[in-house]
Amino acid sequence: MLKVFADRGGTFTDIVAVTNNQAIVDRLSKYKERFLIVPLANQEWVIVYKLLSENPEQYPDAVIQGIRDILGLINNEPIPNTAIEVVKMGTTVATNALLERQGDRVVLVITKGFKDALRIGYQNRPDIFARHIILPTMLYEQVIEVEERYDAHGHELIPVNVAQVKQDLQAVYQTGVRSCAIIFMHSDRYPQHEQQVAQIAQEIGFTQISVSHQVSPLMKLVSRGDTTVVDAYLTPILRRYVNQVTSQLPNVRLMFMKSDGGLTDAAKFQGKDSILSGPAGGIVGAVQTSKRAGFDLVITFDMGGTSTDVAHFKGEYERQLDSEIAGARMRVPVLSINTIASGGGSILSFDKSSYRVGPKSAGSNPGPACYRRGGPLTVTDANVMLGKIHPQYFPNVFGSKGNLPLDKNIVLEKFHQLAQEISTVTGNYRTPEQVAAGFIDIAVENMANAIKKISLQRGYDVTKYVLTCFGGAGAQVACLIANTLGMKQIFLHPYAGVLSAYGMGLADVRSTRVGGVEQALNQDLIPRLVKVIEELKAQARKEISQNNSSLKAEVIQKVNLKYEGTNSTLSVDFDTNFMVMQTTFIDGHKSRYGFIQPEKALIVESIFVEVIQQMDTLEEPLISRTRPLESLPEPVEIVKMFTADKWHDTPVYRREDLQPGDEINGAAIVVEKVSTIVVEPNWQARLNERNHLILQKSC
Repeated sequence: MLKVFADRGGTFTDIVAVTNNQAIVDRLSKYKERFLIVPLANQEWVIVYKLLSENPEQYPDAVIQGIRDILGLINNEPIPNTAIEVVKMGTTVATNALLERQGDRVVLVITKGFKDALRIGYQNRPDIFARHIILPTMLYEQVIEVEERYDAHGHELIPVNVAQVKQDLQAVYQTGVRSCAIIFMHSDRYPQHEQQVAQIAQEIGFTQISVSHQVSPLMKLVSRGDTTVVDAYLTPILRRYVNQVTSQLPNVRLMFMKSDGGLTDAAKFQGKDSILSGPAGGIVGAVQTSKRAGFDLVITFDMGGTSTDVAHFKGEYERQLDSEIAGARMRVPVLSINTIASGGGSILSFDKSSYRVGPKSAGSNPGPACYRRGGPLTVTDANVMLGKIHPQYFPNVFGSKGNLPLDKNIVLEKFHQLAQEISTVTGNYRTPEQVAAGFIDIAVENMANAIKKISLQRGYDVTKYVLTCFGGAGAQVACLIANTLGMKQIFLHPYAGVLSAYGMGLADVRSTRVGGVEQALNQDLIPRLVKVIEELKAQARKEISQNNSSLKAEVIQKVNLKYEGTNSTLSVDFDTNFMVMQTTFIDGHKSRYGFIQPEKALIVESIFVEVIQQMDTLEEPLISRTRPLESLPEPVEIVKMFTADKWHDTPVYRREDLQPGDEINGAAIVVEKVSTIVVEPNWQARLNERNHLILQKSC
């Protein structure tokens, strides 16, 4: 049987599979340059495989193609369901649809008089000095205003005009719109009118009906409405993709990673839960492997082909309720991930006065210049120019037929041209390698600033943390990032190059529920909070237990508190003694913002409940040393690498040749099947018995 964990990223799709089938392992062992095979206990093996997310000449879907390649199937041969136990995956399908505004056509159904409420929003000014504010495009294309109204206390002021609603919805339906988002005033607490209109929409034939009291049952019409529109816009796209995958994997259990870091069955995967599907898998993988390695304070650093994701971990996953991604506002629990448009595929450019890195990415098609598809210079090309990436250690998956190595010559040619252009414009001659190093410096500074935003700016001393580095491009710049931040340790898991996929296999099934409260915190409120918690807990348990009647689960209960008259909430553990929660909030507010407001009352904005069903996860085998302790690892070759403004004679080691206790002093390169690790000068790499590579600053 095969267990498959996959992450479909913007550039590469990573697959980690676990099998007990000796025949599969024997066949794949003939292709060692493509597949990494690691033996486990009990006659099982881990298979690591990486392929381009988009390669239209070769395959329509990367995950399905990866499974076919592992099973040794030709393109039209059906995948036998008896061969696969489960597929757990993260996907960027919904994220890309949002970025490119390629979701489904949506009609917004809203209380009369609030037609433009979502467009007006909160009138935030992200760039306070911008003279011309460019509003994000709305995700809905038509609006229906409904004569209905409840007041804030649940009194029905205006009943739904059923005949008019039917007429308006029918007219929109005739234009081809099949997705609707229903948002009414105060429906988070009094949802009867939304339910009534949803029933009408269903009878007319709308295939996607998102109602706000189910999608985001919290106060604030705008944020609740935004979230509901996002759900209506993306869920149909997601559903088509899920159905496409399911059709290729009949009768196979298919699970997807949600934005909150939990797995859910494919049938329950919704648009509102999918935006951070892939990055969330990386956070789970980084945190779980770091904890196994003995690290409790973790900065996760995931540098892929398109973007870099960073997150902070201090004992528990950090989540945020309000987020904005690609101009779309949402109010659902998601992992706190700071994403910047800086990855291996970020395009390098010179604008006649300064170097620029990103934000545009070359993706996987055409990809960086070295991918042989006519792409532009990128961060990856800069590392090729600097000798930090060498084609002979990359898989031969490039070119139109997907069978050629990286093209170093085109990189040299383009950097020579760029260096000449910069010299002509500025009169300041820089060598091609100095130009490449300059671009890398800018990328590193951008990524270090992203880490400062989630650590130093929130009062955490980043020098006490380990930098858990992963993603295909992360290990190439990890030492430079750590140098910039003053960090002393870097953790590299053996599957760091595919840790987002590996994280799918380490994740648990999670169901989260949020309930609005908006009441002053005092002891009299506790019984009501307990009642709401029990209701939310029952809903979450029901969602999980549909596939497991004998559910034993961990339950997390939190309240989101804020000062009266403010919008900034802090999440604290629920306690039946309100003074305990109040003290925790005050301490957290003082640490985060540097002040407290004792004259203001504390408000319970909402309650958060999470039910966690733990799943069986992979055990990591210990490895033993067979070479004498005094015997040093042998490099496979010595190459030239440009770093610290000069060329170094740099030994190249293969990760599989290293043994516990081996130490490597920088400058050095450690190559893996799925990643390249650059050990900069003044850094030392040491392998331990768990096959973890720990990089330590030596001075």
